Amino acid sequence: MTVDSQLIARLAEIDTPTICNVIELFDVVPRNQGFTDARIRCEFPALKPMVGFAATASFRSDQPPVGGDAYGSIQSQLEQFAELAGPAVVVFQDLDDPAVSATFGEVMCSTYKAYGSAGLITSGAGRDIDQVRELDYPVFTGGTIASHAYCHILHLGLPVRVGGLTVLQNDLLHGDANGVARIPLDIAAEIPDVTAEFYDAEKIMLDYVNGPDEKTVTGFTERRVEFQEVVAKIKARVSRA
Repeated sequence: MTVDSQLIARLAEIDTPTICNVIELFDVVPRNQGFTDARIRCEFPALKPMVGFAATASFRSDQPPVGGDAYGSIQSQLEQFAELAGPAVVVFQDLDDPAVSATFGEVMCSTYKAYGSAGLITSGAGRDIDQVRELDYPVFTGGTIASHAYCHILHLGLPVRVGGLTVLQNDLLHGDANGVARIPLDIAAEIPDVTAEFYDAEKIMLDYVNGPDEKTVTGFTERRVEFQEVVAKIKARVSRA
């Protein structure tokens, strides 16, 4: 399916945990898959959600490269951006374990953003964090390291694994302060409307627990049952199972 800029903008208005909740309703991905684990953190949680298509690469910095370096490989990455279905999310798997140096810094992030990238994810580390913050460019990392050591990119466009999530070239990714999730393309267009229904269902619970009425276990149970019934109806309509 085609994911146009309007749909990307609508997806960017939704937080990533809700994206995960709504994906579960479709029964297209096991509930313990499709998202990064706690090894990947959002460096700038105040930014709006990141939405874009994976441009994958592997990275290493513990030993000198046979030829070329990260700056020499960026040109090939930028060429690949044009082949994606929308804005690029650069996804690096750092093959050094543990990471030896930073995968990215100010120059790389400035370049990626200038060429339309929506953000960057690395299983390794980043640096120049204050400067990258000023770019309003979302980055998700496994930590921070001051040096770039012998940084070089080993391959582009092949599957990578980052924070427990296997990412393929052109996967649709969504990330915010809570982490990163993959959105299955065949349901992407339905997610915003189903999300609106899910928000309404959650309000059944939230209006009760946050409201002025006296709280009782019976009252909570009644709202919980009502919430579950509404969600079950949504699930029955959209489930692919």
